[in-house]
Amino acid sequence: QVQLVESGGGLVQSGGSLRLSCAASGSIISINTMGWYRQAPGKQRELVATITSSGTPNYADPVKGRFTISTDNAKNTVYLQMNSLNPEDTAVYYCKAIIATMATMPSITFQFWGQGTQVTVSS
Repeated sequence: QVQLVESGGGLVQSGGSLRLSCAASGSIISINTMGWYRQAPGKQRELVATITSSGTPNYADPVKGRFTISTDNAKNTVYLQMNSLNPEDTAVYYCKAIIATMATMPSITFQFWGQGTQVTVSS
């Protein structure tokens, strides 16, 4: 199977920065897309940013210009550099990946989620 392990969350003051990492491991044939989502208390999980295997990023409007998503394909790892953080960014951040796991059917992909990492921004 596939595991996604996130790291890099924590407590930071408003205006500060954090860098999240998510490493995928296991039965990976290819990775289609990786991304970050977040869920604040009492709210639904929402998209933060995604990046395709060719490196095309997509950002949610609230984070445009402040967050940068990137990948290290050799390490099957996605990063989220978060700058100019504000209290509204406080949430549990989840990594998601769309991955092909079967060599005999490489066009069949599955969705995997990480366990989440807490980001807290104090005012």
